[in-house]
Amino acid sequence: MSLLKSREALLGGAILVLLVLIASRFPGFVAPDNLARVFTDTSPLLILALGQTVVILTRCIDLSVAANLALTGMVCAMLNAALPGVPVAVILVVAVTLGAVMGMVNGLLVWTLSIPSIVVTLGTMTIYRGIIFLISNGAWVNAHEMSDAFTGFPRASILGLPVLAWFGILAAVGMMVMISRTPLGRAFYAVGGNPHAAVYTGISVGKTQFWAFTLSGALAGLCGYLWVARYAVAYVDIAGGFELEVVAACVIGGISIAGGAGTILGTILGALFLGIVKNALPVVDVSPFWQMAISGTAIIVAVTLNNRNSKGKGRIILRRAQDQASEGATA
Repeated sequence: MSLLKSREALLGGAILVLLVLIASRFPGFVAPDNLARVFTDTSPLLILALGQTVVILTRCIDLSVAANLALTGMVCAMLNAALPGVPVAVILVVAVTLGAVMGMVNGLLVWTLSIPSIVVTLGTMTIYRGIIFLISNGAWVNAHEMSDAFTGFPRASILGLPVLAWFGILAAVGMMVMISRTPLGRAFYAVGGNPHAAVYTGISVGKTQFWAFTLSGALAGLCGYLWVARYAVAYVDIAGGFELEVVAACVIGGISIAGGAGTILGTILGALFLGIVKNALPVVDVSPFWQMAISGTAIIVAVTLNNRNSKGKGRIILRRAQDQASEGATA
């Protein structure tokens, strides 16, 4: 019975049912090679959703991830066009560093000025898009301006999977380890579960949120390079509106908007659900515009379930600490 009540088990079951329904109309969709392609297509969404997860766990939200991706991608594309001999490893470092810096800007504004994160990231989202236009003068960087090494790296195959897919897998594994095995991972839950109690345990709420935004920004920067290299194009409006899909993946996966509740596995399943829907609709002759309706419905259902079933979750870490603090105060 506990398995049936598990949000991850229910979502996993929904994905299996979805695959069965799709396979009934188009059996080739569930072929291993095609499923690998679907996972590869979903990897950027997965990576961004993993970063967004830690931000939402701390009771914040990052609406600038797609703009971060776009600006980082444009910088990487322009760098490669100007200096095609620069190694891909260097470009990766530039992408992750630039993305992390943009995440730090969000984190510092939330931490030091106590501005609501939705306001901060709406502002920086617009700023980052504006910077893309300023540095590129609105021009595109196209495939013929990019080196073969630059565009070929995300598509290179390792053990039958493209490098892009391996980045998604490594990001998921790394995030699982960080969340479950490190003090910072536990702090994300503590701050989101009960920020007042977190302070009593010696956790800085603002600093923890700062590192959440930094991590989200670094992953967005990584996606910036992977995105433009895979599609071999960079322009101002790249990944426009993608931040909404990222938030949707987290919420569908059971991450509570109220903070402090949810799992990395849930986020992974939420991203896979949206990725399958996005790839399946054209195959089964359903208008892609239904994707927005399906995603919106899934978000509403997910938020309703979160509100009904997740009250009190994510706060267990703090209860023992609160009890200890109370005992110390009365002693």
